Amino acid sequence: MPALPSAFKLPVLLIVGCGDVGMRVLRLLEGRYRLLALTSSAARVESLRAAGAVPLQGNLDDPATLARLAGLADAVLHLAPPPLHGRTDPRTRNLLAALARKGRVRCIVYGSTSGVYGDCGGARFNETRAVNPATDRARRRVDAETRLRWYGRSHGARVAILRIPGIYAKDREGGHPRERLLRGTAVLRAEDDVYTNHIHADDLARACVAALTRAWPQRAIHASDDTDLKMGDYFDLAAELCGLERPPRITRDEARERLSPMLLSFMSESRRLDNRRLKRELRLKLRYPTVSDGI
Repeated sequence: MPALPSAFKLPVLLIVGCGDVGMRVLRLLEGRYRLLALTSSAARVESLRAAGAVPLQGNLDDPATLARLAGLADAVLHLAPPPLHGRTDPRTRNLLAALARKGRVRCIVYGSTSGVYGDCGGARFNETRAVNPATDRARRRVDAETRLRWYGRSHGARVAILRIPGIYAKDREGGHPRERLLRGTAVLRAEDDVYTNHIHADDLARACVAALTRAWPQRAIHASDDTDLKMGDYFDLAAELCGLERPPRITRDEARERLSPMLLSFMSESRRLDNRRLKRELRLKLRYPTVSDGI
């Protein structure tokens, strides 16, 4: 059988960091792209292949294993997290260096975090707000965003940055409030509480797909739903919907004594994300517009 003319060939998408959200993207894009998935785990090869992707083994921490990525893909969905330490993201640096060897990539969608803004005192804002990371975890994300935007400008690629808040879904490991409620983890009392933002994993996967074709060049987008709740109220609502007891409320001073540094850091930042770009530019209609719908 002769090869198809280039006009009829499917575009090639490389997914880097094909975890829960990446697997949801694979299901959405079957038949629309030739799908490649980078993995550092040989144990994941068969599950990725079964999901419709061609597995590529490579490790973002080892640049020598990424050489084969050059010239393979038309678009990249980058969902791999940075390392756990440091203020920069060498994984994104290594990925971009590999892609730059042959300039085929014309679109990169990156899954960042809303944590790049730091504490905003509960303000509602859009993507024009300046980043102000308060933790090294967020500084690594800002570093990745900066590198990706530079790559887009230097190599003629359209880069979209999805700033993602808390991801939840019933079928996502560690991604449903029921698990925390069952542990009895405390939340802050009302006067100390912070606003938090959310997105259902299925809607996030749909946002990734929409960004591949609709995002404007070098654009940040809040991948967040319409929920307007403080963290404690979110868990109270989840308890009601799940038929569980509400979590105990504690003061901020008590939280410093009882909660982990990671959890305490989330309780120290309050913001409300304006998601109009998600709806207007990506033309995404949320299936789960609030956590009441999704939980």
